[in-house]
Amino acid sequence: MRAVTWQGRRNVAVENVPDPRIEQPTDAIVEVTSTAICGSDLHLYEVLGAYMSPGDVLGHEPIGVVVETGPQVTTLAVGDRVVVPFQISCGDCAMCATGLPTQCETTQVREQGSGAALFGYSKLYGQVPGGQAQYLRVPHADATHIKVPHGPDDTRFLYLSDVLPTAWQAVEYAGVAAGDSLTVLGLGPIGDMACRVAAHRGVRVIGVDRVPERLARVAGRGIEVIDMERVPDSLGDVIRDRTDGRGTDAVIDAVGMEAHGSPAASLAQRAAAFVPDAVAQKMMDTAGIDRLAALRSAIDIVRRGGTISLVGVYGGMVDPLPMRVLFDKQIQLRMGQANVTRWAPDILPLLADGDPLGVESFATHRLPLSAAPDAYRMFQQKSDGAVKIVLDPVGTPVVA
Repeated sequence: MRAVTWQGRRNVAVENVPDPRIEQPTDAIVEVTSTAICGSDLHLYEVLGAYMSPGDVLGHEPIGVVVETGPQVTTLAVGDRVVVPFQISCGDCAMCATGLPTQCETTQVREQGSGAALFGYSKLYGQVPGGQAQYLRVPHADATHIKVPHGPDDTRFLYLSDVLPTAWQAVEYAGVAAGDSLTVLGLGPIGDMACRVAAHRGVRVIGVDRVPERLARVAGRGIEVIDMERVPDSLGDVIRDRTDGRGTDAVIDAVGMEAHGSPAASLAQRAAAFVPDAVAQKMMDTAGIDRLAALRSAIDIVRRGGTISLVGVYGGMVDPLPMRVLFDKQIQLRMGQANVTRWAPDILPLLADGDPLGVESFATHRLPLSAAPDAYRMFQQKSDGAVKIVLDPVGTPVVA
C-alpha cells in the first residue's frame, strides 16, 4: 500500500509499505477513505524528529471502512464505517473506565514513561504505524473506534478523530459557561474549533493569532479577534482593556512548544535537530525546553482565580514557569491529550442535524495522498491559506 512516511527533519515521502495485517485477535483492518494532517504532526516534522525513524508511517486522524476483523472483535463488522481516535485504548482498564483513555493502562508506553500508545506518533508513544495510508491496523479495535453512519462525505465525521474532541476538551477544561469570557491563543485547527465550540455555548470568545487567513476564518463566524501583528506592546493590556481591567475568565493555549518568541528556546530546539538522534533524545528527555511565549501570555491574560487550559503540545523537561505569579493569581491549570471516546457522545448530536460548528467547510485543502510532501510544507509554512489539510487515499495507485 501507499503511505506517508517520515524521512528526516522537514522531509516526508509517500512510499510503498507492507499492507497491515491482523496481528492480535483484537485487531481490525480499516481501509482509510480520508485522513488529515494535524498540527501536532508538524512537531514530528520539526522538533520531535529525534524520536522518529526513517520509514515511520505518519498520521492519526483517519476515517474509513472496516475490511477485516480479528476473531475476538465483537463490536465491529466488515463494512462498518468508523472514525479511529488518535489514541489506542483497551476500554476495560481503570483509566479507560474513568474516562481517561489517553492514560490506558493496557497500552501505556511505559519504557518512555508515556501514556496510551498513539497512531503515527514516534517512539515516545509506541511507534505504531499511522493513518496517513491506504489501510490501517487498529489494535484493541472494540474500544479504539467511533462508529458513524455511512454517507457520501467524510468531513462531517472525520474530525471526531482529534480536532473536535481536542477542542471540546480544551473548552471543558477551561471551565467556562454561557456569559463567561475566554481568550484562545492560536487559531490553527484546534484553536479555531475551540472558538467555535465555546461560542456555540454562549461564551464570549477572543481569538488571537498573527496569520491573516486564520483571523479571517474566525472573525467570519462573528467572533472577536486580535491580530498579534498589530499589538503595540502587551497583549494582556489589550485584553484587559476589553474586560473591565480583569482579563478573561479563562485562556486556552492552542499554540504549544513552537510559539513565536522565546529565541533562546527556539535556538535550543533547532540545535537538537542537528545532532545524532541518541544525543538529541537525551537532550529532550533531560534538558528539553519549550518556547513558552504563549503560556506566559496566558498567565498574564487570565483573570485572578481564572483557568488556563493547555491544549497545545509541550515537550520540555526543564521549562521555567513563573510560579510566584501562578500562585499569587490563584490560577488553575488543566492540560493533557484529548480523551476522544470520552467526549464523542457529547459531540455526535452536533453532527447529526445541521452543522453548527461548520465542520463540512472546515478543511481549507483536500489533496491526494501523493501530495503529502507539498501539503506538509504548505501547512508548516502557513502558505496558501492552509489551516486544515485533508488527504485522500482513495484512488491512490499502489505503485509509484
